[in-house]
Amino acid sequence: MPKRVLCCGTFDHVHPGHEAFLRQAAQLGDELVVVVARDENVLRLKGRLPDHDEQTRLADIQALGIAHKVQLGYAGKNLLQVVMDIGPDIIALGYDQSKPPGLEDHFPQCELVVLDAFHPDRYKSSFIRLQKNGPQ
Repeated sequence: MPKRVLCCGTFDHVHPGHEAFLRQAAQLGDELVVVVARDENVLRLKGRLPDHDEQTRLADIQALGIAHKVQLGYAGKNLLQVVMDIGPDIIALGYDQSKPPGLEDHFPQCELVVLDAFHPDRYKSSFIRLQKNGPQ
């Protein structure tokens, strides 16, 4: 039975760090599913909208050609519903991502893997946003 890997993120200003993250995640299993955060969820969780809208970020991740499936997350506060619907064997987290509350309790059968950073001093969306937009 193939192993399904799930990773989620905002993926604003797609850069080599995102690509390295997705390539590492893809190596963990047979099928990689990527969930791109909805604009409204980014605003609620980070306190600001991403610079690129959700459709642009979705298309940017699809264009990398790494994932077997790329989809938008669900609107609203139940961030675990998309995990339930995808049914992953492995959930890959970025080095700077925190585990969503309740993840391990609701999905004890899922292996959680924190992936290695790829030049985090250069490739981080917040750095790129600062370079493009200046201090906020």
